[in-house]
Amino acid sequence: ENPDLAARTRLVDPLIAHYHLRLGSDNAALRAFQRIVYDRNGNDIADFMFLPVNDASATDPERRGSHWSLLMVDRRERERPVAYHYDSAGRLNDQPAAQLARRLGAHLVPTRITQQQNGYDCGVFVLDGTRALVGRLGQRRQPARLHLDYLAVDRQALQNRLRG
Repeated sequence: ENPDLAARTRLVDPLIAHYHLRLGSDNAALRAFQRIVYDRNGNDIADFMFLPVNDASATDPERRGSHWSLLMVDRRERERPVAYHYDSAGRLNDQPAAQLARRLGAHLVPTRITQQQNGYDCGVFVLDGTRALVGRLGQRRQPARLHLDYLAVDRQALQNRLRG
């Protein structure tokens, strides 16, 4: 419904966010970042980035990751990007989110989100949180006011939307 916002928004693939941006070498992270933010003409047009954050370890093969959270990066001020972290399990992903925000050169701001009541709906929170934030940005709301402590996730509704 908002082509301008769509053109300035990037929904980053979880593998790119985790392996290239957060855990990759500096060169791999830079190349991945450039592919995300630049258009075909070489213009940096990505004002908003939505990145899934996973708690998998780069050094411990036994820690393959069991939790997802959301990092939204507001890049409208290119010299001072701000990253908002939404974690439905409290502060479980604080360290990986901080690491990812640091790699992106963004100041990390913790934000509120409804807390999940089970051990398996974190992905639903990431998807529904992204949907809610994009909707609010489409209404021209300021990201600093984009807490998601009102978010009511619905696994069945998400499955229905994904089925089309």
